[in-house]
Amino acid sequence: MNLEFTNEELAFQEEVRSFFAEVVPKEWLTRVRAGLRLEPKELIAYQKALAERGWGAPNWPKEFGGTGWGPTQIYIFESEATRAGAPIQFHQGLELIGPIIFTYGSDEQKKRFLPGIINADDWWCQGYSEPGAGSDLASLKTTAAKDGDEYVLNGQKMWTSYAHVASHMFVLARTSNEEKRQQGISLLLVDMKTPGIQVKPIDTMDEKHHTNEVFLDDVRVPVNNLVGEEGRGWGYGKVLLDRERMVSAANAIHIQQVIDGARAAAERLIAGVPLYKTPTFSSKFAQLEIEATALKTMVLRLMADAAAGVDSGPRGSMVKLRWSELYQSAMGLWLEALGPEAAHFRGLENTQAPSDMPYAMQGALYSRVTSIYGGSSEIQRNIIARRALGL
Repeated sequence: MNLEFTNEELAFQEEVRSFFAEVVPKEWLTRVRAGLRLEPKELIAYQKALAERGWGAPNWPKEFGGTGWGPTQIYIFESEATRAGAPIQFHQGLELIGPIIFTYGSDEQKKRFLPGIINADDWWCQGYSEPGAGSDLASLKTTAAKDGDEYVLNGQKMWTSYAHVASHMFVLARTSNEEKRQQGISLLLVDMKTPGIQVKPIDTMDEKHHTNEVFLDDVRVPVNNLVGEEGRGWGYGKVLLDRERMVSAANAIHIQQVIDGARAAAERLIAGVPLYKTPTFSSKFAQLEIEATALKTMVLRLMADAAAGVDSGPRGSMVKLRWSELYQSAMGLWLEALGPEAAHFRGLENTQAPSDMPYAMQGALYSRVTSIYGGSSEIQRNIIARRALGL
């Protein structure tokens, strides 16, 4: 996508490009291209390098330790990160609970938690979904009973990404029973070392441990860890979910990494001709790039709305929906480029198979979850229908 940058923006682009050239190891490239998360220690080291440069929170206001960048600078930053093979920053703290804390939290909470998010001293996970309360989150059953200067948490959370390595969790729990289910829900910040927390892994088809179920048995949380007002957690949670869809904006820019992976794989020869030069494959690839460019344009509009404080309506859901679909399509095209051997992604170390083959297969399996997490595609379509069409 061709953008007209000012001289100042071009200088910033060169600065960002030089930074990524220094801090992004080449061995990350294939895993990042396939959409796979790096190991926590790698993500922490990357976040600390960004924080040291003053870029730890690209989307935050300066007053809370962020960069204060505008939409063009953020776009340049994410685009150069994509170009360099840098990973997407781990978003649970930066893009989800961090902005909720600096918007609704107490001064004590801001002072305690915000620096730890930026510097990667703390790792957050999200305690929202429950058995029977995923898409219908208002039906959650986890309770937080007030006992003096503490809340006592009891319940179970599901699909809690990286709870096994997290230092903290933000939890929606019911502090009172009201006639309207959305009322009486509060948002609490929980130290994962607190007695009574048990984390159990959930097996997924990509065979990576990244999600868990979390059991809360008489977990005592200081009242000071309540975010905002008691019983207002549903409102804060909705804001947080809207922000989670905004995370797709960065993902949408980074989809170019998957496209680059598919392009590299398509250099293999078919009857002496590179696959990318065959009419069928080149047509599919061109269509994918056209749709990815259109998505990036929508992302720029979304970023501009956010910077201007304008309600972007359902555009966040539109971006999330299209990104999920295009990411899955791009991974499918990558596998097509690799051929049927990509299905056998175990034990390839001792073969002549392309080095990206096991990662591409694992990435394709992982890509199936992108149309579920952060609000399934069906939920996004309902939001679009309600907010854009008034249905």
